[in-house]
Parts: sequence; C-alpha cells; structure tokens
Amino acid sequence: MNSRVEDVMTRDVVAVRETAGYKDIIAAMRQRHVSAFPVLDSADHLVGVVSEADLLLKEVGLEALAGYLIATGRRGERAKAAGVTAAELMSKPALTIGPGESVAAAARRMHDRRVKRLPVVDDAGRLVGIVSRVDVLSVFGRPDNEIRDEVVKKIIVVDFTLDPDVFDVTVRSGIVTITGQVENPAVTLQLIDALQHVEGVVDVRNRISHPPADQPKAAVFLRPRAPG
Repeated sequence: MNSRVEDVMTRDVVAVRETAGYKDIIAAMRQRHVSAFPVLDSADHLVGVVSEADLLLKEVGLEALAGYLIATGRRGERAKAAGVTAAELMSKPALTIGPGESVAAAARRMHDRRVKRLPVVDDAGRLVGIVSRVDVLSVFGRPDNEIRDEVVKKIIVVDFTLDPDVFDVTVRSGIVTITGQVENPAVTLQLIDALQHVEGVVDVRNRISHPPADQPKAAVFLRPRAPG
C-alpha cells in the first residue's frame, strides 16, 4: 500500500484570482484562518501563491526594503511591496505536486523547500486540491495489523521469497519488531531497509540473528515463487 497525494489531499480549496486586491486577500485570510492562497488565472490555471509573507512586504515599506533587497539580490520583492493585486504580490512559479504522486514525494518536497503545503494540479495545470503537512502525516495513522500484513505477506513472502515461519513480527504503534535468523547479513540489511519504507512504519527494531561463519548452514528457507 502506497498512498498517493489524491488519497490525502483536501479537495475543497479556496483560491483567489489574479485580480484580487490586497485588502480583499487579507480579509479572506482572516475569514478562512489560512496563511496563504493559490492564485488562479481566468482559465483556472494555477499561476502562483500569495502568502502572509508576501503581504508583509508592504508593511515593511519600500524605503526600508531598498538597501536590503539590493544587497541580497532579492530585487523582485521590492516590486511585491509596491503591488496591489494578487498577480503583483504572489510568489511564482508555484511549487506544486500532481495527484498521482506519492505521499512520500510530497513530504520530501515540503521538507526540502521548507513549505507547509503544496497546491495539487492536474496535467493541464488546473488546481484540484491542496496537501498539507498534516495530510502527509496522516499515513502514520495506518492500523498496526495492516502494517504487519504487508510486512509478512508482501515484503517477507513476495519481495524476498522468505519463509514467514522463520520470523516473529510484531507491530506496536507503527514500530515493527522483527526476530528470526537469516544466513546472509546482506539480506538482513536489504530486508530492514524495505521494512522502513512500508507506509505507516515509524521505526524498525531489528532482532534478526545470523549463524556463525564456521557453523554448517541450516536448511534453506527460501521459498520459490509461485508459478505464474
């Protein structure tokens, strides 16, 4: 199970038009209790995002900003400080994600770019939703029994073709503890890595042991894949 953005995003998204005025944007933020809005053109294409940070530039003032923005190379923000519509105030291009992309991809993008939310756009560039940090974290609410089923039935049996009876797997609050014996330490490393990427897993406690190098190998416990 790998959730996609469309599985967790909010579909009822409030946006503003390019022509929305400064005061109208502020009023909408107060009414909706949000800190940013996607900005749409007349064809409903996403063209940018206007946030509280963009609006605050006007409060700072052009004169106060002039020297700082020139020194830092952020001259574009001086134009924002003089702006009066969403088109003039917004940050562009907007950082977005597609509805079919993974929740993990959304988490990485938000972390790497230090943003709290991502507008979700379709192939035509139209806004279809928005995904927030809270939405992304919702995957960790996955029930422990579902996580264990995937670990045993998919990862251990299907992906690694190992005998599930060799292992004892428990899941508590998203923490997977796996006990057993594997002949090849390299296989253990690969298995633990796979478990860490199972959706909803918070941590993996590795209790797998390996026989001494000089000990005769135990019976092979790799299970052949089912035909077809």
